[in-house]
Amino acid sequence: MRRVRPADAAAIAGIYRPYVLESRATFEIDPPSAQDIAARIAKVEGRYPWLVATDGEGAVTGYAYAMAFRERPAYRFAVETSIYLAASAQGRGTGAALYGLLLDILAAQGFVHAIGALTLPNPGSVALHRRMGFAETGVYEQVGYKLGQWASVGLFQKSLNPLADPPAEPLALEMVPAWKAVSC
Repeated sequence: MRRVRPADAAAIAGIYRPYVLESRATFEIDPPSAQDIAARIAKVEGRYPWLVATDGEGAVTGYAYAMAFRERPAYRFAVETSIYLAASAQGRGTGAALYGLLLDILAAQGFVHAIGALTLPNPGSVALHRRMGFAETGVYEQVGYKLGQWASVGLFQKSLNPLADPPAEPLALEMVPAWKAVSC
């Protein structure tokens, strides 16, 4: 596992494409291009971690990242997380290792909660989130229509740090030793 690089954008777009075209795991309908993925990476750079898993030859087999949970300032202590794996990487522990590293870095930054928004039904993703310590906190019923069906979104939340009053501001990535330890 390592930090994302700009050159990974094409591989990430390739991993994400089947999720967009063939599943309801994401509510996107048009697959983003490598340039679109590069822009998404640049948007969170320095503030939120974006990690990739690689195989023995260095090919990207999965990715996990965090982003703002919501845009309003009072939400800045919570992050939304996301993870996608190539079919060849599923069921091998890659997701748990990748997601675990992401959550460790977010905790070290000082974020208080991680939130996953999972299209339901999605047994694999639900199982991963539960294994990683997330609890289901709610469901948006039938809010998306894709591939000829309505789908709900389950909200899963994990506490990363205790609540403080007032809370400390989350650290920038370059201030976090756990991030510095991840290879580039």
